[in-house]
Amino acid sequence: MTDRFYDELAPLYHLIYPDWNDSIRVQGEKLSQLFEAEWPCGEASRKVLDVSCGIGTQALGLAALGHAVTASDLSANEVERARNEARQRGLDIDVSVCDMREAHTHHGGGFDIVISCDNSMPHLQTDADLLTALRQMTACLRPGGGCVVSVRDYAKEERGSNLVKHYGARVDNGKRHVLFQVWDFDDGGKGEHYDLGFFFVTEDLATQAVSTRVMRSRYYAISTTRLCELMQEAGLKDVRRVDGAFFQPVLVGTRP
Repeated sequence: MTDRFYDELAPLYHLIYPDWNDSIRVQGEKLSQLFEAEWPCGEASRKVLDVSCGIGTQALGLAALGHAVTASDLSANEVERARNEARQRGLDIDVSVCDMREAHTHHGGGFDIVISCDNSMPHLQTDADLLTALRQMTACLRPGGGCVVSVRDYAKEERGSNLVKHYGARVDNGKRHVLFQVWDFDDGGKGEHYDLGFFFVTEDLATQAVSTRVMRSRYYAISTTRLCELMQEAGLKDVRRVDGAFFQPVLVGTRP
């Protein structure tokens, strides 16, 4: 379900952000500042692996700042778009298709930083799958390297059914898109997993013709506390939550 969701979302993904190019810049800067604050080395460039790169929001921003970025994603369509976006910007990013649960098998080790941002990890439905991914990510790090995970703070999210999350309206290439998500938690709206419908209502501004698309996926509303526990179990030390450094809570840990 996850790769199909993102394959369909790939050409529209940038519309999630009011200004995607500005988000690329800001997120790259924020992450780069976080790296130096948590693992100071005084060097402008680090060897970074992004295991859930999507269309490249974080990878592009980091590469533009001079970091040596390798990136991968489960979705072949998103990988292709990230590769094209990097090429258009003159950025050298090695982008490939990979499930984060096979990150070390695919990429090998020696990275200074491994990241998974923008609530990608909760697509994994069980603690066992999350632990597998985190162990693979840890193995990708050099000793002393840092792991960075950003996620929604699900402790602050309402549980229930028919929960609407508005993203607003975007105008792009002569079309107006209205974006919103609808969440339905399982177990009568009280469970720890939810199904998501991501709706795009698109109006052609020239003809006023309207069409609607919906892409569906499923998430595990894991708490940051539990995810920190899994990071520790995966072999990371000094694991903790950092607030205010990024647009989502960030969990950091270091490979011994």
